[in-house]
Order: sequence, then structure tokens, then C-alpha cells
Amino acid sequence: MARILLSAGGTGGHMSPAAALAKELQKRGHEIDLATDYRGEKYVNMFPDDMPVHIIKSGTSGTGITGKIKGGINLAQGIIIQGFSLIGRVKPNMVVGFGGYPSVPAVFAAQMRRIPTGLHEQNAIVGKANKFLLSKAHFIALSLPSQEDIKGVIKYKMEVTGNPVRSEIIAIKDANYPKFTNDSDLNIFVMGGSLGAKVFSDVLPKAISSLPCKLKKRVKIVQQCREADIKQVRSAYDKAGIEDAKLAPFFDDVARYMANSHLFIGRSGASTVAEMSIAGLPSIYVPYPHHKDQQQLKNAIGVADKGGAWVIPQDEFTPTILCKNIEGFFENPKILSQAAMRAKECGLPDAAQRLADLALRYI
Repeated sequence: MARILLSAGGTGGHMSPAAALAKELQKRGHEIDLATDYRGEKYVNMFPDDMPVHIIKSGTSGTGITGKIKGGINLAQGIIIQGFSLIGRVKPNMVVGFGGYPSVPAVFAAQMRRIPTGLHEQNAIVGKANKFLLSKAHFIALSLPSQEDIKGVIKYKMEVTGNPVRSEIIAIKDANYPKFTNDSDLNIFVMGGSLGAKVFSDVLPKAISSLPCKLKKRVKIVQQCREADIKQVRSAYDKAGIEDAKLAPFFDDVARYMANSHLFIGRSGASTVAEMSIAGLPSIYVPYPHHKDQQQLKNAIGVADKGGAWVIPQDEFTPTILCKNIEGFFENPKILSQAAMRAKECGLPDAAQRLADLALRYI
């Protein structure tokens, strides 16, 4: 039995795969600890109940001179004081980092003490925290084949394991794609990231309102909206005569809606792309446009290139373009069922097992 410390930034994209690995390793009889920052506390219910959680103070690089200095001081404090202290108390056999600046202190401290470390990268582009730790890490597990040229000795450390997802998504991986014919309703599921995205609230109602009346009546939609947008979106759907529209700022039963949907529309964060692929749900991805490295665009392209999704840049995501796409699905229903098969081919439902196998090689 080994003791393994998982270190992750406090966002859902980092914490979700860490939680899946924690459960897999615990199932195999190993002891698991988690290191994260204060934001990660709201995600600890995803992890095994009896797992120790250690909160580490850390900071991003910040913006401007003051922000960079403050972030640097916080990060140095996390590494020097808390990181080494935590490693000394926990005495892990291995540390696995999941990216984000809060993952750095524990992984870096372990590397300085010559304890085996590994990294998991959720996106198609390796993030700054993982790049900083790469040279001394024993491996870096990739969710998707890397779309950047990382030169030198680092390349041999890379292995594609996939992005571990929640158990409720794994539970629907073998479900049949819902039947969609010339007479069927079209079930659309919309999510805009953890806090919603206004672009979907603006574009979806206008696009669906523009459909011919006979098609409009066949649309059923479940849409995540920001709380501030729900009234506006509800009014737009009512005026369009869309009777079956479920709107909420958050959905607990995402897997159920995925299993019953013919089409997903939303952002292309790493976890979202992994989940839609495993479920075999055809998707229209509108990548978040303001990431410097365009990580969401590159996440989505991997599935789109294999025919399992369509990518529409946000500045081209207009009601006219979306309406035309939806009309095309009604006119040729086979487009969606074929895309469902292609999407599923991109999924790696055994990602947690692959990542656990890789980590345990180095203990």
C-alpha cells in the first residue's frame, strides 16, 4: 500500500480528474491525500469521504507589476513554507499534480526531496504550472495528444491516458444514442461553463425563433443560463412558442440530460469535451475566445477533426449560422447519429485506470 498526494488547482477542471483518480487509487487499497487552495474546498465532496485535505496558500503570476510581485510572494510562501512542511508531514510515496498554480508547491517540494512526481494535463496545450514542473517530473499524462512541440527529453515522458471523468458519466457510456428521425423532436442541451456564458443566452433563443414554425415545434431544450439572464431567455422562448424549455443556472443531473439529448451546445473546456466524447454526444463547441493559448479551441478541434463535433468561433456564432446548422440536422437526421459514433471513438472511459496504472509504475 502506498500513500499518494494529489495536488490540484481549485477549479472544477483540475479537481474533477483528481477526484476520479483518488477514487480509483483508493479502490486499489492506497491512501490518498489532497492539496489544493481555498477555492478547492467547494469540490471536496467529489472525493472519498475519509480523505485528508490540505489547504495551501498560493498565487497566480498576476497582472501588472504589483500583481506579479504579490503572486510571486504568495507562491514562494506556498512552496517554501507550506509545500515542504506538507511533504514532511504526509510523507507520500508519490505526488501527482493536476495543474493550476496551487498544484505547484506540493509537487515542487516533492521534487526537491527526490520523491517521484507525475503530472496530468487536461487540455491540448500544456499549462504554465505543469510546464514549470515538467523537467523533474517522472511523467506527464495527457488527456489529448499534445498540439504543441515540446522539444528535447520531455517528449518521452508524455503518455495519453485521457481525462478521468465523473462516475455518473461513465455510467452512461454504453447507452444508445436517442433515436432521431424526420418526425422526432430534437433535444438540445446547452451549458456555458461553470457560471454560464451570456453568448448562449443571446444567440440560442434568436436562432431557434428563426426556425420554420414546423421545426420550431419539435425543439426541446435544456439550457444553463446565468441567473441574470433567465428571465430574458424565458421570455424569448415563450414568444417563439417553445413550450419545452428548462432553464437553470446549474444542473445536478447533467448525465441524465446528456443521455437524453441529441445535441450539445457549449464551451469546450477539457472536462466537457471528455464527457461529451465518452457519452457519444454530438456537439457544437464555441470555444472561450480570450485564452492566450486558445486551449479550448484546440480541445475541440481534436474531436471535430474526427467528425464528432463542429467548432464555431464566438465571433461567428450568430443566430443565422446556428439556425442554419439546426435546420441541417432536421433535414438530414443521419448527420447527428454519425457524429455520435465519431464522438464516442474519441472518448477514453478508462482514463482513471490508465492514469492510476501510470502513476503506480513509479512507486
